[in-house]
Amino acid sequence: MGRLARLLVAVGRTLGAMPGQTAPLLEHAADGGRISPDEALLLYTDAPLHALGQAADAVRRRRYPDNIATYIIDRNINYTNVCVTACKFCAFYRAPRHDEGWTHSVDEILRRCGEAVELGATQIMLQGGHSPELGIEWYEGTFAAIKAAYPQLTLHSLGGSEVMHISRTSDLDAPAVIARLHRAGLDSFAGAGAEILVARPRTAIAPLKESGEAWLAVMEAAHEQGVESTATFMMGTGETNAERIEHLRMIRDVQDRTGGFRSFIPWTYQPENNHLKGRTQATSMEYLRLVAVARLFFDNINHLQGSWLTTGKDIGQLTLHFGADDLGSVMLEENVVSSAGARHRSNLTELIELIRGAGRVPAQRDTLYRHLVVHEDPALDPVDPRVHSHFSSTALPLVPAQRACELAGTNGHVPSCRDSVRDRCRGGLRRSNGRPTLGGAHRHW
Repeated sequence: MGRLARLLVAVGRTLGAMPGQTAPLLEHAADGGRISPDEALLLYTDAPLHALGQAADAVRRRRYPDNIATYIIDRNINYTNVCVTACKFCAFYRAPRHDEGWTHSVDEILRRCGEAVELGATQIMLQGGHSPELGIEWYEGTFAAIKAAYPQLTLHSLGGSEVMHISRTSDLDAPAVIARLHRAGLDSFAGAGAEILVARPRTAIAPLKESGEAWLAVMEAAHEQGVESTATFMMGTGETNAERIEHLRMIRDVQDRTGGFRSFIPWTYQPENNHLKGRTQATSMEYLRLVAVARLFFDNINHLQGSWLTTGKDIGQLTLHFGADDLGSVMLEENVVSSAGARHRSNLTELIELIRGAGRVPAQRDTLYRHLVVHEDPALDPVDPRVHSHFSSTALPLVPAQRACELAGTNGHVPSCRDSVRDRCRGGLRRSNGRPTLGGAHRHW
């Protein structure tokens, strides 16, 4: 096969099969009919791209005829980078007793919550490493302190992986951990730790993490206690197309039983500073097709969030034409994904303009997707240059994935993510009496 022929085959696979082969199935799904995993896989691999997007958008328009697309203002506070799980895709963690490991004090967490409230945040997402030093009492004390100081903040935090870790460190079963966290102030679980739930790829990228079935069991137990959550998917770490759809199937089955997943949030693996070194990544087309199929497949999940942080603002905006009804957060602070190379930034004005530029009415929402402010009139759009996202305050200078492969030693060690941060990260996370402090020109949040 010649080069041109191979190119045409590749383009054909990207754009999909001829319309007649998938048109009846697209029509069925667009009308609200349930599709099977096999049918979802067929649409994902073979449906024409534009027809697939139109079908997903038809579902979105029927669900939300007001034409509103939402966003939220929140802050991701990463309370520790100490972790025993050592996921291969993670550039953020440090092993216990590592010189660069840190854990924020409760006072520091409260200070960051206060800054977030000042800038209009309604939600805090506490996420961090699986530190062996942090048991249930630390989380209870931290959540209670936040709720006492800032009762208006919703704590949409942690996830199934953290619950399993706390279970081990505190010798409790998962339902008991969930109950105690909820009593202490946790309002909602994030979809953290889902990555990909299917056994083969999950074991390949996170061999020390709980199984996908265990993660789902934690979420189901939370839903039974009245604690809702979101579900996520990190795509592009070497999974097959069928495994991508199987991830969706596993989530939908739990949702059929509990109805507790508020939204589905797919995003793409970031290749810098981690041991996977970018060997596999999802393309923008693959991501958009997944978003569209997710909207058609999840007839039982209300909301679908597009990612601009990992895919870029142009692709993020396009998700609003492929079934998404939410564009996520301004994200006043985020350290984990940006440590692995996500360098896209936005601000309040720009996020509103992205939504409006897609032909939608922007609205600020809360955690439960209730509209707080609907921006009907562009002349009245809020303008606050302080409300912007940031590059990770703890990330090291990035080493491109190809260069990282060249630098990696025989043990897969990438020097950029393990050498001393103090030697090469000016203005980032510094140490003061053994504790990290933000300083210098990169005090972004």
